[in-house]
Amino acid sequence: MNYCCPESAVEVHPGLRMEMTGSGNVVLTAFHSYSPCRKSLGDRTTGTPLSPGRSCLTREGSQQWPGRMISQEALCLPRDGFAISQDSMEDYWSEVRNITESGPVCQELLLEEHSMDEAELEEAWLQEAGLSALVSGASGDTPAEVLLSTLTRSQAALVQKRLNSYTQTLRRHNRQSARHVRDIFPGSDPAPGQPADSGPQISPGGQLPVKVPAWAPARGEGSGSGCEPVRETLQFEVPYSEGLAAYRKEHDCPDCHKTRRDDGALPVFLPPTPKLGLTRVQDLSSEDMKKISYIALIELTTLFDTLGIELKRNRLTRNKARESGIFGVSLATLLENDQKKLPGSKVPLVFKKLLSKLEQTGLQTEGILRVPGSASRVKHLRQELEAKFYEDQFDWEQVRHNDAAGLLKMFIRELPSPLLTQQHLPAFLAVQNIATYRNQIQALHLLIMLLPEANRDTLKALLEFLRKVVAHEEENRMSLWNVSMIVAPNLFISRSKNAKLEEMQGAAGAAHLVRLLITSQDLLWTVPCFLISHLRKLNEASVGKKMLGSEKSKRKLLRRWHMDRNKGEKTELVGLLGEGLIRVHAPLHAKVSMALLLDSETKAKDVMARFDCENGRGSRSCGKRHRQYLFEVGGNIGERCLDPDTYLLDLYRVNPNCEWIFKPRNS
Repeated sequence: MNYCCPESAVEVHPGLRMEMTGSGNVVLTAFHSYSPCRKSLGDRTTGTPLSPGRSCLTREGSQQWPGRMISQEALCLPRDGFAISQDSMEDYWSEVRNITESGPVCQELLLEEHSMDEAELEEAWLQEAGLSALVSGASGDTPAEVLLSTLTRSQAALVQKRLNSYTQTLRRHNRQSARHVRDIFPGSDPAPGQPADSGPQISPGGQLPVKVPAWAPARGEGSGSGCEPVRETLQFEVPYSEGLAAYRKEHDCPDCHKTRRDDGALPVFLPPTPKLGLTRVQDLSSEDMKKISYIALIELTTLFDTLGIELKRNRLTRNKARESGIFGVSLATLLENDQKKLPGSKVPLVFKKLLSKLEQTGLQTEGILRVPGSASRVKHLRQELEAKFYEDQFDWEQVRHNDAAGLLKMFIRELPSPLLTQQHLPAFLAVQNIATYRNQIQALHLLIMLLPEANRDTLKALLEFLRKVVAHEEENRMSLWNVSMIVAPNLFISRSKNAKLEEMQGAAGAAHLVRLLITSQDLLWTVPCFLISHLRKLNEASVGKKMLGSEKSKRKLLRRWHMDRNKGEKTELVGLLGEGLIRVHAPLHAKVSMALLLDSETKAKDVMARFDCENGRGSRSCGKRHRQYLFEVGGNIGERCLDPDTYLLDLYRVNPNCEWIFKPRNS
């Protein structure tokens, strides 16, 4: 494959006229003097020359790529401040070239885009937000009225905008909504001929129609200067959309930190230390995480709307994916097969094995992930994995670290749906258009809450491995920026049949997003406190809305009657002993329950230590493998594994009707 610049398309350094050949069939027909993007192409200040195997810039400032013209903004940051040079993106373009030369994606994995009208866009959004009853009239697992009653004013206004847009579009097509917006938001129906909303008009995606660049330098927070990282706690108590205006008023520092390739320039946001404890994604039940996703989508859309960022949404369909094998098989199918072999599997076994192989042999190897394996070897190993992996006959000793890296990236690229999901990929890419690091992290935080469990767990496993690679930078020469550039094309390049220019325009921005995911992964996999508070309100409001009559409902009613009776007995004891009397159940311990009187300093780790001390080695679940944790179960939560630093008396006051259970995690 030849990438060359015609003579008329390059500016040749005076006195230099040469032909250079690099690896493969890449030919450079001239030496190009490169200057930072913020200088005009007419500025002949000597910059960094193009190396062999690199593509080149045309006179108009675009890069020639297979069948595409890539804008200069995709390579550099054109605004004031630090500009990312073309040399700093070399690993990115090298990885794109490797992907291109590896051949097209299997036809059965290619996706087709279908246009959606405004009504379909809004209907899809309302369904994903748990508000399908507003368009269908049918009641879901969480009644729409209950969810709406727990929203903030800004969130409710956003939902009303989208519902107005939906009903107005139906009217234009002479169709009628199952439920009128007036029935849900009294007084919201506009007079004939009047706009549906007196505020800013929104696009079909529900956002303000604001034009944004491919990627703008993000502004940091704080009063630092240069590339010294700023450390700041990210507040979890208030919804991000609500805190945005107040934060802007208090922080007027102009561009304290420009986004740049220097890894030290990234500000470090730390999670808070709430008295109710931090909640990680894996600490909640699947049912509660589903409700969290409803709230997170509404909050994410409200945040984007407040920031004036357009959030596009496309409906994509795919051909039938493979139902067996490894490559090109959906995560859900892989995990279904893996759980037959290893119950409780959260990440595909072959993916974990590839990561393990790389950790064992490649972390100290220079150029890990960057240096591709032999194409013929990788193809052969892929075929053997397909045939022998589930038979436990595959010989992992024959796999070199660069082969394992190639297989790992191939696995990610050939998933039927992207690891970040086709549904949310546009939102991830839109994050690069947000102006501040703080708001970028907040948007990514909400997006992680939206990912399906299998995608979220697999992405976390990948990011944990990438963090280890960066930690061995001195040995492997792979900085955070290098790793991000190599991973970004595998995560963000679309597999659409109709690939367009936009796929390549966000090169630097996509690498920046991967960099944020790697450095902030612990925070991003922590559920914000405001979502937990919203979940509790939602569960409390749902209690009075559920219909009785089924056997399951009768059992719940009987259990609640017993709880109320016990609560009455407990109230008498509380009157004698004081507030905070609880009973902790430990079904796997020799001592199955213990009554405790909480004080203001009692933490979850104190109760855990007491159980371990009193039961000693007599526990039926000895050993690190069966480590046990304290859970709150029921009341206004489904099930939550408690942070060891949770203050139990504060939690008791928030959820007085829960049960306290000491047990291992489900996984």
